Amino acid sequence: MTEKPTQISQLILDSISEWGLDLSSASPLFTLFSLLILLGLCWLAFKVTRRLFSGKLTRFILATKATWDDELQRHNFFKRGAHLVPGVLLYLLSPLLFAHTPMLLVLLQKLAFIYILLTAVMLLSAILNTIEDIYEASRLSQRVPITGFIQVGKLVLALIAVILIVSNLLEKSPVLIISGLGAAAAILLLVFRDTILGFVAGVQIVANRMVNNGDWIELPKYGADGTVLELGLTTVKVRNWDNTISTVPTYALIGDSVKNWRGMQESGGRRIKRAINIDIQSIKFCDQDMLDNWEKIRFIKDYISEKKRELAKYHQDNSITEQDLLNARRLTNIGTFRAYMVRYLQHHPKLNQDMTLMVRQLAPTELGLPMEVYCFSADKNWVSYEGIQSDIFDHFLAMLPAFGLRAYQRVSDRPSNHN
Repeated sequence: MTEKPTQISQLILDSISEWGLDLSSASPLFTLFSLLILLGLCWLAFKVTRRLFSGKLTRFILATKATWDDELQRHNFFKRGAHLVPGVLLYLLSPLLFAHTPMLLVLLQKLAFIYILLTAVMLLSAILNTIEDIYEASRLSQRVPITGFIQVGKLVLALIAVILIVSNLLEKSPVLIISGLGAAAAILLLVFRDTILGFVAGVQIVANRMVNNGDWIELPKYGADGTVLELGLTTVKVRNWDNTISTVPTYALIGDSVKNWRGMQESGGRRIKRAINIDIQSIKFCDQDMLDNWEKIRFIKDYISEKKRELAKYHQDNSITEQDLLNARRLTNIGTFRAYMVRYLQHHPKLNQDMTLMVRQLAPTELGLPMEVYCFSADKNWVSYEGIQSDIFDHFLAMLPAFGLRAYQRVSDRPSNHN
């Protein structure tokens, strides 16, 4: 018994009969004509919808004050949405045209379902990208990055889409498909090892605020030393100071040694910790002429005057003459230079005076007596910091001869060859 054709099928048959062809709804030629007409309608619907979304809708979106719709437009959300129309038409119209060809009908509906599902995944991915961009523009993104979670969301969407597609093709329940994955759990764990480790590491990193986008980090094991560009699900991108890009596994941030300079960037200064090695043979007691000359130096004028009074009182109280070299107290050029260094740093306008500031002697070595400067630059910018540090040590090195001191410099024992 032949089934009665639908209204749309009958309309197509009537149109074909006007061309002099007598076909039935079960005819292969009718099926071909119907397929071409259906695909043509879907293509035309897609073009019209795409033109609409690319024209008036775009101008309207750009004219609004809101930014979220601009981000959706930038990520092609509306252009991708145009793909829904042909997919829905194909799914709804195919039963009306191909009721007499069940195999073709099933094939078209499965293809339409997959097409709609993939379009939905692209739309949701565009929404996730929009959420990420809006969030990255906020101040909170510097404290809690969400790139890893966005990538997890995209991965979950892809897995759901794959399960639904397989379920549709096999005509099985998605629950059965998921339950069947238990047998392949070991393989999945192997395939998605980095993803799983990265997700677990990402949760710990965000929860503990270990690393954020924009942080300066050092990972010697991976040769990374620079600014974090992107904290992803499986990898972290670091722009090194030579402008190369290092890609580091996310789980390495919790499994390996990492130095994060964020504490320095958020503090009031950047540490200067460097020493000048003084030639021990240049260290000596000060005579009166030296003290008179140093008393003219602005930074230690009061220091010299106070020390001279202190020593005079000590000698008077203990009946010690200045000629008594064994018992007399005398200033040294190294001690006076250290006092000068401290007062110079205390008057430096580009140092943070509220943070630790000192000059100390370290243990003497075969390279001389180290005089270490420990202070903090108020300017934390790398270029400015290096300039401030260099200026300070330029001045100290130039002042050494004024205090009768020499910087240690190793001299080769090999005799020079002169003709």
